[in-house]
Amino acid sequence: MSESTYAVTGMTCGHCADAITKEITTISGVQKVDVEVEAGRVTVFSDSPLSLEDVRSALTEAGDYELVTS
Repeated sequence: MSESTYAVTGMTCGHCADAITKEITTISGVQKVDVEVEAGRVTVFSDSPLSLEDVRSALTEAGDYELVTS
């Protein structure tokens, strides 16, 4: 099992968390998604590491959220 944590901007409430969870769980292999709105973090548990593009695409589909990368 792979665990990845992402910094995400634009989250403000429980609805944001629900929308993000719904979209990220559509990515193949995702088992669980934990969203921490106040911390701006999304942790994804999956069968194997996810591509950043897949995560970015799911966030865009969920709403006006942006994946923060260094």
